[in-house]
Amino acid sequence: MADVRNPSDLTSASFNRKAFVGFGAGASLAASSIAAALAQGTGFGAPHAPIVAENDPAIVVERVKLVRPDTTIDGYAAYPKTLATTTPSVVIVHHIWGVDAQIRDTVRRYAKAGFSAIAPDLFSRSLVPSGDGATDFSLFIPAYSSLKDPVVAGDLLAGRAWIQTKATHAKIGITGFCMGGGITLKQIIGRTDYQAASMFYGGLLPGWKRGEPVTPAAFAYADTIAIPLMGSFGERDTSPDITPDQARELFARLKAPHDVKIYAEAGHAFFDDTRASYVASAAADAWTRTLGWFRTYLT
Repeated sequence: MADVRNPSDLTSASFNRKAFVGFGAGASLAASSIAAALAQGTGFGAPHAPIVAENDPAIVVERVKLVRPDTTIDGYAAYPKTLATTTPSVVIVHHIWGVDAQIRDTVRRYAKAGFSAIAPDLFSRSLVPSGDGATDFSLFIPAYSSLKDPVVAGDLLAGRAWIQTKATHAKIGITGFCMGGGITLKQIIGRTDYQAASMFYGGLLPGWKRGEPVTPAAFAYADTIAIPLMGSFGERDTSPDITPDQARELFARLKAPHDVKIYAEAGHAFFDDTRASYVASAAADAWTRTLGWFRTYLT
């Protein structure tokens, strides 16, 4: 895996979240209650009540066990009560905080929006605390550092297989945030296990080590991406392998269908509405774009 980074320290010092809390909320977002909640951002930027509750009458929530060759891992899943064999579906790759309250709510948001969704817990083999409201990044470093790419890919495919027991003829996408954004990218390099992908501010330089020069050759892998890829990044992100210019370089080289947006008002982890990095305008727009992306390629 790439070198580990503190997600709370990856936004330029000039960033002011509050200045943008109401920005971008308009008529185009009003049709979606989730997007409207994200755009308003009331009480967000800290732990808060979920946007979609576990007992929402329109969805079913399951805590599942995914069988792997060495163990079983946890998964958090949700799907509409109107689930059909062709319900579009999404595998969600969690951020450094694990399958925390924000990721679980995101799984439910997809279900509320008409998707079947699952977030496999990639930290299941490690002893990690709950990520709910966590602020001490160091507690999650050992679990992150122990991840191995082939095992991670298998864990995610186990989540994909679980979805197919519910929606047997579904097209399945993959999305992820921060750590999970970089992992999402790796799953589609030279592979077609998923029908579409949407990465949020994830590492753009697979295999890169801090301090190494970044040359155009670092993006040669773009030629092997054959599925539609959407990207959402923050202009103020200071991560050394998630710079705005790197995002532009990657997406300019893609031959598969692609879309990228770099939000001027946002830094790293802008979609995490339970932490101070949250930027309402960027989160609402990226959510709306991603739903449109998956509806285009998974239905």
